[in-house]
Amino acid sequence: MPPFDLILRRARLQDHSVPQDIAIAAGTFAAIAPRLDATAREEIDCSDRLAIPPFVESHIHLDSADTAGEPRWNESGTLFEGIEIWRDRKQKLSIEDVEQRAIATLKTQAAQGVLHVRSHADVSESSLIALKGLLAVREEVKDWMNLQVVAFPQDGLYGSPQQLELMEEALKLGADAIGGIPHYELTREDGVRSLQQIFDWAEQYDKLIDIHCDEIDDDQSRFLEVMVAQTLRRDLGSRVTASHTTAFHSYNNGYAQKLLGSIRRTQLNCVANPLINITLQGRTDTYPKRRGVTRVKELWQQGNNVSLGHDCIRDPWYSLGTGNMLNVAHMAVHICQMTGREQVKACLDMVTHNGAKTLNLDDRYGIALGRPASLVVLDASDEFEAIRTQAAALYTLSHGRILACTPAARPKLFLPEPSPRL
Repeated sequence: MPPFDLILRRARLQDHSVPQDIAIAAGTFAAIAPRLDATAREEIDCSDRLAIPPFVESHIHLDSADTAGEPRWNESGTLFEGIEIWRDRKQKLSIEDVEQRAIATLKTQAAQGVLHVRSHADVSESSLIALKGLLAVREEVKDWMNLQVVAFPQDGLYGSPQQLELMEEALKLGADAIGGIPHYELTREDGVRSLQQIFDWAEQYDKLIDIHCDEIDDDQSRFLEVMVAQTLRRDLGSRVTASHTTAFHSYNNGYAQKLLGSIRRTQLNCVANPLINITLQGRTDTYPKRRGVTRVKELWQQGNNVSLGHDCIRDPWYSLGTGNMLNVAHMAVHICQMTGREQVKACLDMVTHNGAKTLNLDDRYGIALGRPASLVVLDASDEFEAIRTQAAALYTLSHGRILACTPAARPKLFLPEPSPRL
């Protein structure tokens, strides 16, 4: 019998100057070298194409995916109209409905190299259908996709008398993380109180934290500072994630610099969603219009962990979307003005390695000996070209098994023959 199950020949890795052969056995990376004199049951010639760890989707709402236009379209394009439309649509949810749409979306993502996903589940309805549906999906896809589920109170932790009970029930049912939406609470005081309660639960139930924080254009929405303080005082560090933080875009620079310094003291993760943030924010502006994306470059420059999410795929907030994380990184390069060579590479890290840190994947992620053999081979020679061309995922491997493959697109031009010279 051949010693290996699969060998990828001539794969270009991010941290190697020459192409490498990658051998896989029993679902793990077994050998990596410039040339492996060994055989395998199957071989793939990567032809100097870039091989990276799987894409990580740090922030998405699978419970609402593929519901755009149901029961009506978001004609204003605003966050708040989206919330109102979803409030109507979720009255008709069933577990089967959630499962069908979520699994279809995960398959689309997997075909594009996404194998780690953190999804928020709306737990503001008494039946908890969205959460139960996604917990069932988490179990169903576990052999090929790692799914984390966040209990997210879309209408606010104090939006209804029973919401506190619903959140605790969601945690007991098995949610991986606790979410919140402090800027949507009725008062500033309720927002602060909601964060304190969420951090209490995180310690009590040993859960990760991922908050929709300051997802608004209001420069007086300042709940991120509360998250930072709670993170520092409780020493929770990288177990805490602040998602969106779009108000950070609108803060005056004096306050922003103070906040950046406070964030630097933590290991708190920050998630931006460039496609959605650029679409929803700045809707009440005339000109100039704000981009409405958090200060990604500045956070990255000072060493904070920043990752990116797609956030929405064909739902009440965003009627577009494909699930392709290179689309997200490509948008970040433009909006965040990260066009330097190293900055472009950093944007690729934000949908791979940085996302893995956000999801607390630890030693379960990366192309290294002994780790799960999951990777993506892109139709590109390096990180810059991968983002510039939004390269296709030629092969997606999950635990050593080929999960998806996409033939490289090579357009053919049928040009007219040049006219003969007289």
